Amino acid sequence: MIQTEKIKELVERRAAARMGGGQKRIDAQHQKGKLTARERLAMLLDEGSFEEFDMFVQHRCTNFGMEKTKYDGDGVVTGMGTIDGRLVYVYAQDFTVNGGSMSETMAQKICKVMDMAVRNGVPFIGINDSGGARIQEGICSLAGFGEIFERNILASGVVPQISGIFGPCAGGAVYSPALTDFTVMVKDTSYMFLTGPGVVKTVTGETVSQEELGGASVHASKSGVAHFAAENEEEGIRTIRDLLSFLPSNNREQAPFAETSDPAGRVDDALNAVIPDNPNKAYDMYQVIGSIVDDGRFLEVHKSWAKNIIVGFAHMNGRSVGIVANQPKILAGVLDINASRKAARFVRFCDAFNIPLVTLVDVPGFLCGTQQEYGGIISHGAKLLYAYGEATVPKVTVTLRKSYGGAHITMSCKQLRGDINYAWPTANIAVMGAEGAVEILYSKEIKSIEDPEGQAKKAMEKKTEYNDLFCNPYNAAGYGYIDDVIEPRNTRFRVIRALEQLAAKEQKNPWKKHDNLPL
Repeated sequence: MIQTEKIKELVERRAAARMGGGQKRIDAQHQKGKLTARERLAMLLDEGSFEEFDMFVQHRCTNFGMEKTKYDGDGVVTGMGTIDGRLVYVYAQDFTVNGGSMSETMAQKICKVMDMAVRNGVPFIGINDSGGARIQEGICSLAGFGEIFERNILASGVVPQISGIFGPCAGGAVYSPALTDFTVMVKDTSYMFLTGPGVVKTVTGETVSQEELGGASVHASKSGVAHFAAENEEEGIRTIRDLLSFLPSNNREQAPFAETSDPAGRVDDALNAVIPDNPNKAYDMYQVIGSIVDDGRFLEVHKSWAKNIIVGFAHMNGRSVGIVANQPKILAGVLDINASRKAARFVRFCDAFNIPLVTLVDVPGFLCGTQQEYGGIISHGAKLLYAYGEATVPKVTVTLRKSYGGAHITMSCKQLRGDINYAWPTANIAVMGAEGAVEILYSKEIKSIEDPEGQAKKAMEKKTEYNDLFCNPYNAAGYGYIDDVIEPRNTRFRVIRALEQLAAKEQKNPWKKHDNLPL
């Protein structure tokens, strides 16, 4: 009989814990267009795979009458489960319990599953929906944040870390997502900022809404803090699942192989005509990416930020790859501060997790002007240069059209240990374009001609001469800096064959405690 009562008590406590802050607060959550923590985990994980830890943990605070109200779980659901059969560790903050605010015990629960993820070499996913630090706990709440941040740092480059921002995330809480590899936000219902609109109004006099200050659209398009901005929570969770399908479980494994019926030898005649005759006319790099990857499937990262460069994941003959490509349709594909930061971060992630890099180059140079120089384009451009130079994963580069100056070097050239460097016949690889080169090299000679018509004729003659010498792929190929000039229609086959050749590549950098990336 006693045993029966004990079991009944267990069942009742589990049921109560699963209700979080109670039905009224659950209804309030739904009225905001938001799911509960457990509903989110049920959608994220394979059905029936979730195993919860620390369901009966309660806070220990006795300040401000807090001892009178306690909930099992204390505002966060933690545990393990599977996504497409692969083990992951997870937490989801429960806004129905004390607004999901961070307590000492909540931090301990989160830290426990983070430690498990690192020990077992398994991805870690956190879903944030919190009012921030639990003020009643004072320094203990802040200490909890610090413990989480330290684990984010130590886990970086060891296991993939993904953050879902599905509600408020403010103050110190924003730094955990910022330390993880990828952040997914939900439009209209999630926001991130260090100080809220009220404080901004008091300090600066600026009136701004939560959405304008730190909404998903802002961070996806202006700051680059958010890698993905989903229309709703369901799309956000699908994005996390999709992202994970391209990633290995840890830094010692390869990404899972994806079965495909798309032939490795498939050719696309349309690529032979994709480059316009006019070198100053734009074309869409997405057409090239869609043509060469398996089944045209491409998961773009930072789609709405720094759109002059494209980064994202795809499969090529079933193998996971990271794609980096200049976008001629936006700012002519030039490298600027944000594009350099965006691509450098992505390249370093791929290198940390054994994901080969495929780089598609059409870059006229770095963006000029006082705004860029004052903003530190030299240091930011160096980040991308550094990222490619230190990367030891297989690197296959295809130059489609322009590849000029320092930007040529930066975009995974042979001197940065590019393994296989191809070029299309339309490639121009030089210090600069003919227009600028002739202006520098022959300015005095041209201006010495008194007749304007004669000046124009001489300038055109020198441009043709410069183009013949340098603005083609064969000069670089003649020095071995380009391994082969390939027909565009065969790009998919040639890249796949290069990746297969490099599958067993081993390359190590000199021993160091850590590098000194130009941050």
